[in-house]
Amino acid sequence: MNESEAVGGDGLDREAALQGRPSGGSDDRITRMGTDSIPRLITEFAIPSIIGMLVNGAYNVIDSMFLGQAMGSIGLSATTVAQPIMIVFLSLCMLIGNGGNALAALRLGEGKHADAERSLGNTMFLAIVLWVVIAIGVSVPSVMDAILDISSATDEVRGYAADFIRILGFGVLFQIVGMGLNNFIRTAGAPNRALLTMVLGALVCIVFNYLFVMRLGWGVHGSALATVVGQAASCASVLWFFVVSKSSPLKLRLRAIRPDKAIIPSILTLGVPSSLVQVGMAVVSFVVNMLLVVYGAQSAIGETAALASIGVVQRIAMFTVLPLVGVAVAIQPLLGFNYGARLFGRVRATLGYGILGATSIALLMWVSVHVWPVQIVSAFGISDESLREFTIFALKVQLLMLPVVGFQIIGANYFQATGQPVRSIILSMSRQILFLIPLLFLLPPWLPVALPQFTGLDAIYFAAPMADALSIVLTGILICVELRKLKRKETELRPIS
Repeated sequence: MNESEAVGGDGLDREAALQGRPSGGSDDRITRMGTDSIPRLITEFAIPSIIGMLVNGAYNVIDSMFLGQAMGSIGLSATTVAQPIMIVFLSLCMLIGNGGNALAALRLGEGKHADAERSLGNTMFLAIVLWVVIAIGVSVPSVMDAILDISSATDEVRGYAADFIRILGFGVLFQIVGMGLNNFIRTAGAPNRALLTMVLGALVCIVFNYLFVMRLGWGVHGSALATVVGQAASCASVLWFFVVSKSSPLKLRLRAIRPDKAIIPSILTLGVPSSLVQVGMAVVSFVVNMLLVVYGAQSAIGETAALASIGVVQRIAMFTVLPLVGVAVAIQPLLGFNYGARLFGRVRATLGYGILGATSIALLMWVSVHVWPVQIVSAFGISDESLREFTIFALKVQLLMLPVVGFQIIGANYFQATGQPVRSIILSMSRQILFLIPLLFLLPPWLPVALPQFTGLDAIYFAAPMADALSIVLTGILICVELRKLKRKETELRPIS
């Protein structure tokens, strides 16, 4: 039994599959994923998904912008120290949200509507469990001290970062539900509604950041509270869709929230690849913060300025990647549904259009960074001339491979969407864990020796494009093998004339 059979199975009448119709009579908003024009479906799903990812990622950027303007380098450094644990929270959202959604899409493709609703309910159950664990964790002083130590918090920013993390931890349920269950809205055939829930949260976050930080002067506490309020607004909108709205073909039913020992392992298995990407980013953030303190202290700009500067680079880099993740998330239900329905020609076409779309967007983002670098960096409150020049140079180097990063993201997501978690995990780990972390340790002592014009601090951001290049090559190999397999399966399904 291969990976896809273990997770997905057939569960579909072959004649119905060849005609592009799943057996079981699902709602038209769902079955059209196996019949409508693929470019039109991708456009319909991708536009709100991309905007939604940008909006969701804007929480971190919004906090940094307001705190940078209000508190300068101290505010930026505090959010940089908090960033790794914030990424961990995001990884947990994606573990259960993307995993549950991938399973639901596969089951809908197989015509198993009840199983898809059980996947939704068990995702909600897991969200509640994670919230309890996180809220307890951030309440324990020794746990918080360990988080701050791993994040390399300096004495100057330690208290600010602790308050920021603690408030977000208490409200993390809103983030997990608002983002995790939002994925199911797209699979339910309502991508515009999925976008609305995220836009609502971001707008509320902006309004309350302005009120709490700029008007009331609450600083880090106010920014964290504004983020939680925004996430709560998004969460309420998501729950309304699945509990109250009559337009949703999937319902969040109380009986479906009961833990199912058959469904929960599948959710976690399928969610691991997406989660590992974020876990890898968190580990990288921990490592980068540690190295920034070490090599920043040896540089002219100092450790606090180094944390602030590279923190801005990391946030901008994350923001440029989010539209690519948006494309990957948008095509996930299309890949899962058609793979479950054994419509392999549509699977190949969806993958190809997804890669093309992500690459086009990545190129546009790369050009924007090179055309307006001063404006982008200055928006975070970096006004010192030398620090701004350092930040701009670091940003351009770190995003050197951005035009082709979309291929790697789509490739890793493809294997997750089609029920092949092992391959997806390998690709998800490749950039952050297998390549980037070793390069972060190897380059700082080596680069200044080989190229004296660069410092150990410079080497930290040179590691990113090198890791991107290696992971893209690995993705290309696995995708080529997969395309040949899909072509063979498609040939086997053709009726003998």
